[in-house]
Amino acid sequence: QVQPVESGGGEVLPGGSLRLSCAASSDTFRANCMAWFRQAPGKEREGVAALYTNSGLKWYNDAVKGRFTISKDNINNLVFLQMNSLKPEDTAVYYCATRDRRGIGSCADWSLYNIWGQGTQVTVSS
Repeated sequence: QVQPVESGGGEVLPGGSLRLSCAASSDTFRANCMAWFRQAPGKEREGVAALYTNSGLKWYNDAVKGRFTISKDNINNLVFLQMNSLKPEDTAVYYCATRDRRGIGSCADWSLYNIWGQGTQVTVSS
């Protein structure tokens, strides 16, 4: 499996916005779950948002509902994470992830993700 590749991280003021992008191979993207995770310093990695590429069905961590939006571009095999109203506690390395086993559980079964991008840093600070 080819690793997905993230881009779009950076530093932003509280209340600001960032958009992350994840590029996946066509084989990885097809009929699969794609997700964003994050890991803050000293904390465990947590699932942030996920979608199923065929139906577009989406799942969100309660901590980001109403502020973050996951979306996809089926033509270019891209997944996005639009992050609005960012808070200092959103500071983390954000990872794009997918799974090599399709059709098991839901896309919000975070423990099933086993293919990871290299991560991109998001810093929210004044």
